[in-house]
Amino acid sequence: MLRPYQQEACQAVLDQWQEGNRKTLMVLPTGTGKTVVFSKVAEKRVGQGQRVLVLAHRDELLKQAEDKIYKFTNLHCALEKAEETSIGSQNKITVGSVQTLMRKSRLERFPKDYFGTIIVDEAHHAIAQSYQNILEHFYEADVLGVTATPDRSDKRNLGTYFDSLAYEYTLPQAISEGYLCKIVAQMIPLKIDISSVRTIAGDFNADELGTTLESYLSKIATEMLEYCRDRKTVVFLPLISTSKKFVEVLKNVGINAAEVNGKSENRAQILKDFEDGKYQVLCNAMLLTEGWDCPAVDCIVCLRPTQSRSLYAQIVGRGLRPYPGKENCLLLDFLWHTQRHTLIKPAHLIAKSEEIADKIAKAMEGGRETDLLEAEDKAERDVVAERERKLKEYLDAARRKKKKTVDPMQYELALQDESLVNYMPMFAWEMKPPTEKQLQALNNFGISTDGIDCCGKASALLDRLIKRSKSNMSSPRQIRTLAQLGFRRAGEWSFASANRIISWLAKNRWQVPCWVDPETYMPEVQHE
Repeated sequence: MLRPYQQEACQAVLDQWQEGNRKTLMVLPTGTGKTVVFSKVAEKRVGQGQRVLVLAHRDELLKQAEDKIYKFTNLHCALEKAEETSIGSQNKITVGSVQTLMRKSRLERFPKDYFGTIIVDEAHHAIAQSYQNILEHFYEADVLGVTATPDRSDKRNLGTYFDSLAYEYTLPQAISEGYLCKIVAQMIPLKIDISSVRTIAGDFNADELGTTLESYLSKIATEMLEYCRDRKTVVFLPLISTSKKFVEVLKNVGINAAEVNGKSENRAQILKDFEDGKYQVLCNAMLLTEGWDCPAVDCIVCLRPTQSRSLYAQIVGRGLRPYPGKENCLLLDFLWHTQRHTLIKPAHLIAKSEEIADKIAKAMEGGRETDLLEAEDKAERDVVAERERKLKEYLDAARRKKKKTVDPMQYELALQDESLVNYMPMFAWEMKPPTEKQLQALNNFGISTDGIDCCGKASALLDRLIKRSKSNMSSPRQIRTLAQLGFRRAGEWSFASANRIISWLAKNRWQVPCWVDPETYMPEVQHE
């Protein structure tokens, strides 16, 4: 039986296709059952008489998809890989290797309308040319891209191909609802200087990282001896050679460790021995970011610093699945020193904005073990207080300007709406200039169109304005008028209450009585 959010995700995808958004995305954190959801989506499409292609780029992901599709739907899959082909198979779902299908000679065996639906597992790979060769061949198919939580730049990249975001389930939601375990982060006071490491294709050069890291391995192992003593730990490193060296270093300080890589002949046995407790620590050079699950893992050590939030989320996700007796997942962080580049830190996993992430990161520097959700809650309150200060500055400036419309930033800050305050266009249609119809509609609502530079922002604002209007909530002009008098929560008031208070204040010559605290005043529950 699907969990509530899985049911919502499945239906949201089908709805997007029904509405004509033929290339849509679904975002679910690692460990929340994205394979389960797309298995049910595939089952629905098969029920409608379609053939479904599931694309993956690694053998482990192909096998995982095949097994889970059968487990949750009782449908067998055909395989499109090497010498095996789905042509002529009675099975309506095909699990396909990208490396095999991308070849022109292989694609030409299939009519362009052979598959009605294509599901791209780990969709952040979808914009690669190998995937695009396949997607362009089956151009008539509806496409679902499935990925773990991406960062904004990843979303924008995906937005060059996909039309919409059907559903997103966040990591904080999953933790709060008990589907993933809590994350506690520990800052280790060990400064690792990677300022000389260059970037290639948007991330740190793995070879240079490996070389730089080697001089720190002994100190890192000593710190792990203290913090990882009673935990089942996975370490991610940039190179196989670095991973092998670190295993020896760990053994020298008394930690029972093993290493696994893509060329390990006994890889399956090593993984099983680790799961069975033969080893306390398992080292790898980014092999285990996808397609491997060991719910008992309760400590992650990331020695592969990255500028990609999606990659970092995949790494940490290996330790977030619940397991009997497991209270949390410990995430060890280090004082990575880099002057030229943005570095993804534990705070970025759950923070809604960069300013919240910065506050969490500063709090962690105190050296205490930090519950990330609790830290995020405190940081968000601090950010709200800072925004209140900014709102006051806006209002002070607005008093000197006799404008008939409300500045959109003032409106967003008054509502404390994260999706508006931190809006960034993701899909191609969102990046287009706002239409005349949108600008006129915003003006009709009383919102200034100065600074509304894209169609997506206009659409997001209008969506919120229309919903608030239908719910009879306070209007932008009411919020501005009340905010100028010090009422900070007017965005939470109903239209009728705001109108009543404004009329009352007008009769009182716009003087707020001393017994009214405008910072906290709520007309629905206080004496008027």
